[in-house]
Amino acid sequence: MKTGINKSLNRRLISSSASVIISLSLVLFVVGLLGLVLINAQRLSNLVKENIGFTIALKEGVNEMEGKNFNKIISAEKFSKSSIFVSKKTAEEDLRKDLGEDFVSFLGYNPLPASVDVKLNASYVNTDSLAVIKEEWSKSTAVHDIFYQENLIDKLNSNVNQLTFFLLSFCFLLFVIAFALINNTIRLSVYSKRFLIRTMRLVGATNSFIQKPFLIKGMYQGAYSSIFAIFMLIGSIQLIQSETASMLNITDLKIIGLIFIIIFISGFLLSWVSTFFAVRKFINQNENELYN
Repeated sequence: MKTGINKSLNRRLISSSASVIISLSLVLFVVGLLGLVLINAQRLSNLVKENIGFTIALKEGVNEMEGKNFNKIISAEKFSKSSIFVSKKTAEEDLRKDLGEDFVSFLGYNPLPASVDVKLNASYVNTDSLAVIKEEWSKSTAVHDIFYQENLIDKLNSNVNQLTFFLLSFCFLLFVIAFALINNTIRLSVYSKRFLIRTMRLVGATNSFIQKPFLIKGMYQGAYSSIFAIFMLIGSIQLIQSETASMLNITDLKIIGLIFIIIFISGFLLSWVSTFFAVRKFINQNENELYN
C-alpha cells in the first residue's frame, strides 16, 4: 500500500515538474522569436525604407553620356543607396510595355525625359531630408525636376513607428503573461506540498532551510526550460533561414548568442522568482489558510 502511494506521489511530482518545464519552454521560445524580431526591427525598417526613392528628370538637352556621368555623381552621394540611369529610349520601351500600345506613333514624338532613379539610404527617407535634397539638386543645370511621393514617405515612417511600438508593447505584455502563467504553474506545484512546508515550519525549520530545496528545483526547471527553448529556437531558425535571410539577420553569431543568453537568464529568473514567492506565501500561512 505504501509503495503504491509513493509511486502515485512520484508520478504527481514528475507531472508537476514536466508541466512547469513545458509551459516555461514554450513561453521562452515565443519570447526568443519575438526578441529576434525586435533586435532586427531596425534592419526590417531599413529594408523597407531602402526600397523608397525619387526620380530626377533630366533636361531635354542632356545626352546619354552626360546622363550617365550625372548618374555616377548621384550614386556617390551619401543619401544614395543605389541609382540607375534611364535613357529616353528605355523609358519609351518600358511605358510601351505597360500600356500595351505604341504611344510614340500616335503622338509623333517621345515626350518622356531621360531620368535617374535613386534609391535612398534609410536615414534619408523622410520628407525633411528629401526637401533639402530636392532644393540642392534642382539647382543643377542638368535637372529639369525631382519627383517623390511625400505622402507615401510620411505614411511609411508613421507605420514603421507604430509597428515598433506595437512590437515593444506586445513583448512587454507577453513577458507579463509569461510571468503570471509560470508563477501560477509553480504555485500549484508548491501548493501540493503546503502541508509538508507547514510540518517543517512546526518542527522549527528556518525559512531558508525550507526554501532551499524548492529554489534548487526551480533553478533546475528554469535551466531545463531554457535549454529546450533554445533547441526549439535553433530548429525554427534552420527552418526559416532560407525564407527570411534577407529580412532577419539570423547568421550573426553575436545576435543569436545574445538571444540565447536572454532566454537562459529569463528562464532562470522566472522560475527562481516564482518559486521564491510561492514558497514564501505558504511559509507565512497559518493552519486555517492551508485548507482554503
